Amino acid sequence: MTGSDIPSSFRLAYVPGVTPTKWVRVWHERLPHTSLELVQATAAEAPGLLAGGGADAGLVRLPVDRDVLSAIPLYTETTVVVIPKDHVATAAEEVSLAELSDEIVLHPLDDLLDWETLPGRPAVERPATTADAIELVAAGVGVLLVPQSLARLHHRKDLTYRPVPGAPESRVALSWPEGEVTPDLVEEFIGIVRGRTVNSTRGRAATPPRPAKDKAKDKAKAKRGGAGGGSAARQKPAAGRKPQAGGRAGGQSGKRGKPRGR
Repeated sequence: MTGSDIPSSFRLAYVPGVTPTKWVRVWHERLPHTSLELVQATAAEAPGLLAGGGADAGLVRLPVDRDVLSAIPLYTETTVVVIPKDHVATAAEEVSLAELSDEIVLHPLDDLLDWETLPGRPAVERPATTADAIELVAAGVGVLLVPQSLARLHHRKDLTYRPVPGAPESRVALSWPEGEVTPDLVEEFIGIVRGRTVNSTRGRAATPPRPAKDKAKDKAKAKRGGAGGGSAARQKPAAGRKPQAGGRAGGQSGKRGKPRGR
């Protein structure tokens, strides 16, 4: 890919609870000439957004339709129960599913956990969103099980949370539209989230060429360095020998010896 073929921007979708900050920072360091545009979407909206071309790639929650989207699982989140700070369960470091049997467990319509059987007692109505369910927890109506990142996202001073071992968990993945060839900028972002170094041989096709002025500077430095090289240095005489000042050929001193007496 030549410099003129590099797209001017890369659109990355992300769902609530996912924080792409560290990867975006690395992107700006490695591809300063290609902007990264963040597109926020709900967990339910994100797959359709990618399939419809609304973003080049996305940080989504699994599962996705693998006939339509490619996906690389990144991490699995801990499931926690959100409870009021004065709840009896705050005395423990974690809460089991069995300990929730007497609680009203809220089940919002945008729930991200794949429950076979929801623990506890059901509420009279299902809240429309997780944010609505958080408000009901604060009002003392019930408790809520969510991925830990959503508990942090909807943090309130009067609420806290505890891990729930054995509960279903949510997996986060990097996803993009399925195709025979993965676009170069998607490969770039795959390399970033997988921790590839800047010198990796994969995914570097989209790197912009160096400016001509930088190349000229390097060339000038190379010329200056060659001018004072060792080839022009004088050689020292071999050890133990002195240079001949004006003697005759053959090593004679230039003075005639005295005639021998007769």
